[in-house]
Amino acid sequence: MDEEKNKTAKHKHDPFFRWLFADTSHTKTLLELSGKVNAKVDRFLSTVNLDTLVRIPDSYSNVSDTGEGDLAFRVSVMSGAPVLVGIVLEHKSGNDPDTLNQIAKYVNALMKIHGDRRGYDLIPTMAIIFYNGRTNWDPFKKLVEGYPEDYLPSMLPFMHAFVNMTDIPDSDCLACEDIATGMGIVAMKYAYNKDKLLEVLPQFNERLRKMPRNEASCLWQKINIYLAEYLGKDIFKELDMAFVSIGQKYGFESAGDYYRKQIAEAEEKGETKGHDDAISVLQDMGLPPEKIAEAKARLDALKK
Repeated sequence: MDEEKNKTAKHKHDPFFRWLFADTSHTKTLLELSGKVNAKVDRFLSTVNLDTLVRIPDSYSNVSDTGEGDLAFRVSVMSGAPVLVGIVLEHKSGNDPDTLNQIAKYVNALMKIHGDRRGYDLIPTMAIIFYNGRTNWDPFKKLVEGYPEDYLPSMLPFMHAFVNMTDIPDSDCLACEDIATGMGIVAMKYAYNKDKLLEVLPQFNERLRKMPRNEASCLWQKINIYLAEYLGKDIFKELDMAFVSIGQKYGFESAGDYYRKQIAEAEEKGETKGHDDAISVLQDMGLPPEKIAEAKARLDALKK
């Protein structure tokens, strides 16, 4: 069991979550949907103006690759006062005992506003953990074991909320005008439940057809690759069957076909450049590091 937990926790920085919610319009939708199921998020949203939401560019690259913060934003308060607050979105797909330390370091490194008249550089920050793991887990509840609830604010240098993505109703995702966010949440909710995934995700079929071709193609490939990391490559075929009309309309390849074609072309060329090109494409697609390493090993074997 511990081995399974550790394996799951290694996902920490899912490229799919980071790719999707680096777009502030998607983040805004995610927060609004979360506010419907989480009182802390709802109260926080009532104090800020999400129309002023700005991402701190490439913030995740300023820390080590051990999971210290996925995405960071700054936003103005609703009152109109000339002050900012911070938002950190931390995604976890497994039990990670060091999560709160990671967020504290991240907040301390990023959420600062310097000024001649400021007596304290840090700005108030809301850290929200988005979780889509197999089992129940909430690091904030674990933290206060043995302490009264009143001690929690003084223990953490940030406001906090924990959102289990399974709590966001399918109906809200399906009704969401932001199709990419709705589909993304469903994909993450059911990343470990293939039957439920194949029941709910195809309900986006007609709505996906309304998206611009390039956006729909990119989203579909990203979702395919994300789900393959959790459910295995067989999910490619099942998703293709469920969304066959999408492929016919747009004429784009599934992520599985694209992945296999890139490897096959490089193997056929038998040239170093072909190998490097294939690996570069797979990296751009957001394929997990272990999958890229697997593909690279196959290609490197051809050079010998």
